[in-house]
Amino acid sequence: MGDYEEDTAFLGQKGPFFMIIFLLLNAIYISTGFHSFYIVFAGASPSHYCQVPEGNLSEEWIKASIPVEAVNGKLEPSKCWRYNLDTIRHFAAEGNNFGDVNLTDVTKERCVEGWKYSTEIYHSTIVSEWDLVCERQWIVPFASSTLYMGYLLGSLVSGQLSDRFGRKKVLFASLAFESLIIFVQSFSQSWLVFCILYFFVGAFQVSLYITAFVLGTEVLSTSLRVLFTTLGAFLHYCFGYMVLPWIAFAIRDWRALLRVLSGLTLVYIPFWWFIPESPRWLISQGRVEEAEAIVKDAAKKNEVTPPDIIFKVSEANMVPVHMKKYSMIDIVKSSNIRCTTFMCLLLWMAINIGYFGLSLNTSNLLGNPFLNCFLSAVTEVPAYIVATLLLKSCPRRLLLSAFLSIGGGFLLLIQLIPESLHTLALALEMAGKFGFTMAFTVVYIYTAEVYPTVVRNLGMGMCSSAARIGSITAPYIIFLGTFSKYLPYILMGSLTIGSSLANMFLPETFGKVLPETVEQMQKCKGCPRGDDRMLEENRKQVVLKEQKL
Repeated sequence: MGDYEEDTAFLGQKGPFFMIIFLLLNAIYISTGFHSFYIVFAGASPSHYCQVPEGNLSEEWIKASIPVEAVNGKLEPSKCWRYNLDTIRHFAAEGNNFGDVNLTDVTKERCVEGWKYSTEIYHSTIVSEWDLVCERQWIVPFASSTLYMGYLLGSLVSGQLSDRFGRKKVLFASLAFESLIIFVQSFSQSWLVFCILYFFVGAFQVSLYITAFVLGTEVLSTSLRVLFTTLGAFLHYCFGYMVLPWIAFAIRDWRALLRVLSGLTLVYIPFWWFIPESPRWLISQGRVEEAEAIVKDAAKKNEVTPPDIIFKVSEANMVPVHMKKYSMIDIVKSSNIRCTTFMCLLLWMAINIGYFGLSLNTSNLLGNPFLNCFLSAVTEVPAYIVATLLLKSCPRRLLLSAFLSIGGGFLLLIQLIPESLHTLALALEMAGKFGFTMAFTVVYIYTAEVYPTVVRNLGMGMCSSAARIGSITAPYIIFLGTFSKYLPYILMGSLTIGSSLANMFLPETFGKVLPETVEQMQKCKGCPRGDDRMLEENRKQVVLKEQKL
């Protein structure tokens, strides 16, 4: 087909058609903010201690039956042990005052009758309902990671599905299935069922995110497309993320919370009649008449007159039959692209560990967990705006290293803050989240500019897989905080600082022409040059073939 941008230039850059689609697609991204982090509240661990049957025990003896342990340098009631109940009852039956008895030598036992959970903050969570504490506390980070496992599957499959069945169908099918599964998840009778369903929530959620992004890129005009892909999608995702803690604040029961979040997606049903299929995709499928019908409807809404024939066949744009096919092997074949790939994988993994780790950690911070989550979401808004503005005029490599240093540096400083200054520690964590969010924005554009056109999609796909591995790992990094409060910050901060140093070996892309072939890629600093001769020979062979053709 001819050039789509030229064929549809008569529609203009703005107008009701483009504005409606822009607003509706952005509104859909609000739902991704709702659904991305509800595990922060559904999977929160309330204060708890061993259940002690009252029997003939006084309130004082019940409290005394819970031993005191040192946790992060502070004495706290044990969450997993109690003194032998028969011994405690024996002391009480003899009329002893609990203050006159030395309990340190009394044998300890596990919480045989279960646990008693505080309902001061959360009325019910999956932790309190299924006793996911003590020797079963590993299930909580596993539950969180199943969402990101689903991300990995969805990111691999959604592109193929939308290429086959169309952007619009996959978009609304993903939205419908995600909402339905969250609703079904609210009736889970075991943590295993919850995790299995959460996996599919992740798969459909990332499918929704990617497909909406592609549809907006293909349908919107050039000016609105730039705004949509840089700020529109991100900021509306943040808006949903910011609203989530207040919904959770009003609804303290995890089952009710999931049902409300699922029900909110019903407002998107009318969108089906206002968001069209991508004309670009229809043309690629040979359905030119349907594509023209959509464009003519757009012209009517924008009050412009379309030509009689909008799309013309042009053999100049047909794909040459001799075009080389590239595979994953090609992005690790030469030493230069191999170095580039490995460093990009490290960057994506480190950024995702930090971003999702800090996002999931808000319920573990001192203070109000709902306010902490809200502040974590609010931090992202200026981060996206600042990063987008700086990308227009600043070198990518310098920006990314600076943002990574900000994110990792502030996390490493947290361990130096006294316990009494928890507000300062919270501020440092939010500053770290600010740095990770800006790095998140830059690394997408930087990676796309580093790779040449022929393997750009492959490179981005591999980096996206590394990002999913990072996000799957993040809950376990946060889980280490149960052993040492500062260990997650030390690990995330060190990994981020290390990746910022590795980033300095990547080439600068700002102001440079995007490479089209592997041979045109810029060289990484410090990478071996042993295969330069091979690349030069490949370049000569390509030139000879083109001359023969």
